[in-house]
Amino acid sequence: MLRQIRLEIYFLILLVLPLSSGCITTALSADKGVNCIAKSAKFEKAFLTTKYFTLTAFYRFTKPGEPINIYIEGDGNAWLSRARLSNNPTPRNFLVLKLASIDKNANVTYLVRPGQYTEKPLRVDPCYWSDKRFSEEVITSMNEAISELARLAQADKINLIGYSGGGAVAVLVAARRADVASLRTIAGNLDIEAVNKYHNVSQFSYSINPIDFAQKIKNLPQRHFIGSKDTIVPSFIAESFVKHAGDKDSSRITVVEGATHTKGWIACWKELLAYPLSQSN
Repeated sequence: MLRQIRLEIYFLILLVLPLSSGCITTALSADKGVNCIAKSAKFEKAFLTTKYFTLTAFYRFTKPGEPINIYIEGDGNAWLSRARLSNNPTPRNFLVLKLASIDKNANVTYLVRPGQYTEKPLRVDPCYWSDKRFSEEVITSMNEAISELARLAQADKINLIGYSGGGAVAVLVAARRADVASLRTIAGNLDIEAVNKYHNVSQFSYSINPIDFAQKIKNLPQRHFIGSKDTIVPSFIAESFVKHAGDKDSSRITVVEGATHTKGWIACWKELLAYPLSQSN
């Protein structure tokens, strides 16, 4: 119980209010809200069966064979109270889906994490949005889902775009694949050990740390966007990650002035998406 209380202090910060939209965005109507945004973006919904989980995705494929942009959701609504994990980690805002809906690439996918947007009676152990949120089972399943999406789009190349904890997933998936053309992270948790230490919470004993793979993907074109006012994942996390990859002058990092962990991204996403990627020095 003590460990849960310590973990909770950090993760309750990640429970954010819904973004303003013409769609319904209350927590009780998350399905309606996400379906409204998906419909306006002409996304279709799919359930992808992997070895460990069934994962939900929303996608729009208009030019088979062209590269696919895959947006990976963050950690979502992991906690219900100060000492109790949520039964449903579905995000209470639609930030990442909104970013995907802005993307005008021919082939776009929004891929969520285990337990998010699942359909009853499917149940997922809450450990997979706690200690095991970046475990081998999770990364294996996310990787399998991405392979299936690439197959459906007939895409030989994929571009990974991960938000917050989805940034960690994007790095860990990129380290396993040969078809990743680029990597972008938004407020990415690129060093889970350092982030947990920063917030003085317990470490994830069963998770893989993305910073351990910075060197492996050092030649991959990438860009890491950080908010100047982000107090959840501070700037030194991305700076440490790129230094581990040999980027001594942090040329792969772009600071978005005024952006917090959850705010300030939508209005400038078109511009950020067009920002040039950087390879190793």
